[in-house]
Amino acid sequence: MAERRRTRSLRGRITLVSTAIVAVTLVVGAVLFALVLREALLDEVHTALERDLEQIETELDTGSGVGGLDTDNDDVLFQITDGSGALLAGSEALEGRLLSVDDGDNAQIIRVPDDDTDYLVVAEKQHDDVTVVAGRSLENVDEAVATVGTLLAGAVPLLTGIVALLTWIVVGRALAPVERMRREVDAVTATNLDRRINDPGRTDEIGRLAHTMNSMLDRLDTSQRAQRQFVSDASHELRSPLASLRQYAEVAQAHPDRVNLDDLSEAVLDEGDRLERLVAGMLLLARVTERRATATGTAVDLDDLMLAEARRLRDTMALSIDSTGVGPARVHGDENLLGQVVRNLVDNAAQHASGRVSLSLGPVDGQALLVVEDDGHGVPPGDRDRVFERFVRLDESRARASGGTGLGLAIVRESVLAHGGTVRIVDSGLGGARFEVRLPAVDEA
Repeated sequence: MAERRRTRSLRGRITLVSTAIVAVTLVVGAVLFALVLREALLDEVHTALERDLEQIETELDTGSGVGGLDTDNDDVLFQITDGSGALLAGSEALEGRLLSVDDGDNAQIIRVPDDDTDYLVVAEKQHDDVTVVAGRSLENVDEAVATVGTLLAGAVPLLTGIVALLTWIVVGRALAPVERMRREVDAVTATNLDRRINDPGRTDEIGRLAHTMNSMLDRLDTSQRAQRQFVSDASHELRSPLASLRQYAEVAQAHPDRVNLDDLSEAVLDEGDRLERLVAGMLLLARVTERRATATGTAVDLDDLMLAEARRLRDTMALSIDSTGVGPARVHGDENLLGQVVRNLVDNAAQHASGRVSLSLGPVDGQALLVVEDDGHGVPPGDRDRVFERFVRLDESRARASGGTGLGLAIVRESVLAHGGTVRIVDSGLGGARFEVRLPAVDEA
């Protein structure tokens, strides 16, 4: 439940994170703005103090006294002392009190005794050891900064709230198609894999997600259809020999005088052998489909496998077997599966040949090209892809008579694909079918 709650709070998490970032940015910006504003106002006060010092210095030089400054103005302070520190003149706000100020050009912030107002003061030593101190109140500066701070303190939460609301709305609208797709996918079950997500027709991430999910559903639908077809075909194929065995057994039981022991034994052995080949083919096909052949394979000499199959055909069949075109070629993979590929192709060619089978092998463009062709009737162009499907027999009666399971070429295709290769059927120069298998060759260097 906690995991589901976290998953559903993606909108809230995005809103929270974005709002937190904006809030921190606004707070930092507000503080920096207040500091910069205070420094700017202090610079203006400092400039005014420099003018005050110049005016006092001018009036002292002319001997006219300090009359240019308003001594009654509490916002402006000045103090003139002699070399012994005795007060020569000063603002009325000081009431005869001396300000303790360090000599130098740097401005200082001090607080006048018995007064709560801060002043920015500058002390400058004149001729005859006279020290002039000028100061201005920072009350207006503090009030301005406080006013700006109050405005910022109200503006920052307001802006943060607006950002949070807008983020919540925008993220909600952005995630709405995702939630809709989630509901549509959640409604897809094993019984309605033909359903698809409504493609918004966009090229952004949402559109690509919809396209990817529809592609996934296509693959699942295709896989399920293939699985159902395989189960259906396998059930049919297994039912036939089992029905034959049951029929022979029932006839032998009901009419023992019509079926002798030798006929029953021969029928059981034939159908049992057929069942064994069918089950072995299905298990091999299931193993190949896992695509694990190349992961645990070794270097395999295809020419050795082809020459061995050529010798087997010469010893068991009255066919002309031409293997002069078999040259050296090595690939990486499972030797047993590759041997099964060669055997299935050779057996298929021998089954459909009129009198001649030709084998060839050699490197072509970094690949090993394996060719098996015969002088039979060939494969019609419209059936050249279909013959690689499971339990497909173009010549049903002939295939059953020879014990074919309809899995041989399916095993060939799956095994070749598992090794990263391709297989195709073209017309043969001998008049029949030409099977071409291309596999990545091992670099001998």
